[in-house]
Amino acid sequence: MVGMRAVVQRVNGASVVVDGEVVGEIIGAGLCVLVGVTHDDTAAKAAQLARKLWSLRVLEDEKSCSDVGAPLLVISQFTLYGDARKGRRPTWNAAAPGGVAEPLVDEVVAQLRALGAQVETGRFGADMKVTLTNDGPFTVLVEV
Repeated sequence: MVGMRAVVQRVNGASVVVDGEVVGEIIGAGLCVLVGVTHDDTAAKAAQLARKLWSLRVLEDEKSCSDVGAPLLVISQFTLYGDARKGRRPTWNAAAPGGVAEPLVDEVVAQLRALGAQVETGRFGADMKVTLTNDGPFTVLVEV
């Protein structure tokens, strides 16, 4: 089975609002990253994903966040492991439970910051309203 999964969108600004309060926001060019965690994921996978996100060459002129100091907005999203192949209602069996997923999403953020990244976040488990301007549009799936 595939490990940690991220949907990466090149953006020109993005924010997350919880209960009417902005909890995370990036302004200008950067990446909005939705992170999903499955049962077998580890801190090593989180570090690998962080390195990949920091060096992914998807910004203007094939630059990475590390090249230009672009910020990242990292948001946990268990629905990345939804499975709708059967019926009309997705199952979430492949998504790790909160007690497993939250520390690993936090580890992705910590590893990015250790690499020198400016990272904003959503709020784990909250009803989040995400607003972004997708630049391109450009969206890519990253799995480690």
